[in-house]
Amino acid sequence: MKQTLYVMRHGETLFNKVKKIQGWCDSPLTKQGMQQAKCAGRYFKENGIVFTHAYCSSAERTADTLELVCDLPYQRLKGIKEKGFGLYEGIEEYIFPRNAGDDYLVEFGGESFTMLKERVIPTLHGIMEHQDHTCVLAVSHGGVCKMLLRCYAKSEEMRTQFVSNCMILRFAYENHELKLEAVIDPISGNVLNHCFE
Repeated sequence: MKQTLYVMRHGETLFNKVKKIQGWCDSPLTKQGMQQAKCAGRYFKENGIVFTHAYCSSAERTADTLELVCDLPYQRLKGIKEKGFGLYEGIEEYIFPRNAGDDYLVEFGGESFTMLKERVIPTLHGIMEHQDHTCVLAVSHGGVCKMLLRCYAKSEEMRTQFVSNCMILRFAYENHELKLEAVIDPISGNVLNHCFE
């Protein structure tokens, strides 16, 4: 049986607005972030998408976003929290090296690309292994969504796609495998699915 998983980035936060690195640290949603989350909620409603289950990371910004998107009870999971930036947490984004490699953060107490992948993907599979989870929302983070695009998108264009606040990745889950079907921007209404066929 085919199941559907929607992985969504949280709405804009104060740290997003002032361009500070926000991994395991947290900051509240801005008014714009709240509006983005409500817009995502409208997108789901207008497209007849009804969730059977909902999850978010352990960060308040994802729980606050989820509560504005739908009124389902939800579970918070550390497995889908943002990448850890170690000593770079909470500092200005411009300080972070532009071409830092996948393992750069490890020596600063952060996570590598592989560490993030090995934490998030098994968590998502664990969620979807429940047979009654036919349509699931998981509110997570930009770094998590970027990692998922790198792992599952078929084109280079989509693997490097910018993940804006409240952007949604739609996956099919069938035969114990995730397949990326679409990238949805609920703010503009754009659905990018031509790269996944």
